Amino acid sequence: MEKAAPLRLGFVPLTDCAPLVIAHELGLFQKYGLQVTLHRELGWATIRDKIIYGELDAAHALAAMPVAATLGLGSIRCDCLTALVLNLHGNAITLSDDLRERGVHDGPSLKQVVQQLRHKKTLTFGAVAPFSSHYFLLRKWLIKSGINPEHDVRIVIVPPPQMVANLKAGHLDGFCVGEPWNSVAVQSRVGWCIAASAELGPEHPEKVLMVRRDFAEKRSAEHTALLAALLDACAFCDEPENHAQLVATLARPEYVGVPEPALLRGFRGEISTTNSRARIVRDFVIFHRHDANEPSAAKAGWVLQQLREVTTGLEPSAFNATLGRRVFRTDLFEKAVRFRATMHEAKAESTITPTLAE
Repeated sequence: MEKAAPLRLGFVPLTDCAPLVIAHELGLFQKYGLQVTLHRELGWATIRDKIIYGELDAAHALAAMPVAATLGLGSIRCDCLTALVLNLHGNAITLSDDLRERGVHDGPSLKQVVQQLRHKKTLTFGAVAPFSSHYFLLRKWLIKSGINPEHDVRIVIVPPPQMVANLKAGHLDGFCVGEPWNSVAVQSRVGWCIAASAELGPEHPEKVLMVRRDFAEKRSAEHTALLAALLDACAFCDEPENHAQLVATLARPEYVGVPEPALLRGFRGEISTTNSRARIVRDFVIFHRHDANEPSAAKAGWVLQQLREVTTGLEPSAFNATLGRRVFRTDLFEKAVRFRATMHEAKAESTITPTLAE
């Protein structure tokens, strides 16, 4: 029998790609009988298109992406689904140092600066994709501050790794992005964090494992094994004693490729208001605890509600519970949980502990 080709698994260089990276490095994919190759991609449009056109089998993806692809929002229609939430939270809003020098210290003071600059400059903010928690939460934060995101400012789409360079060059006045890029901006002395997504949308789903429906159906056994391996990895990522190992691994150029101190801040929930001052945000990123990994009806509902609020051209009724169940597959998740439990029981007497590959 011809040997199956390795699964092609895509990711964007962010702190929350950790489960995919650590599953590869600890041999967790092999533990479940899989061969996997990781593919580092620049941004979310690339991830989406490579899933749709079959260049990737599965990917680290924004929670709204499987729904958006299924409906053809921003792309051709392609039935996609997720059976695993990789993490909750993990993003922050960062503003430029120039805005702080103008007196900005919260949302209302930002509104004052927007009004002062009305006839001179339109402030520009970056989000990573139009159908992303970053875009949803940035808009809500601006609206809560009395700023109309459609008329008072501009929101543009920028890949996560390019946010800091654009802030430094003055093309952006702020952005909402996942770690470590907020901490990189602070350490580069070009920005400061004003809010975290854990505060703006408590327990919101952030990244998921995205696959095409035909992949999940035709390669069901591999999909189930992939989910089980990533569940192990998510549990590993949530343990504080593993964070030093995670940071050292993610810092490598083939993964995130930024200095370890910037990565560590995200795992610790250190939100830096200046290069020397930080505050701790509880549950800044959650990989496994609090039932984070289940693609539940509540998580699907949150995504659908955000899409309902920002999408034009579709009736609000299109974003319904039936669609949520079709895309957020609790049945496939539960199947993987059972498979994982069976595998753990079978290896219960083994004393072999996975170690990082050389």
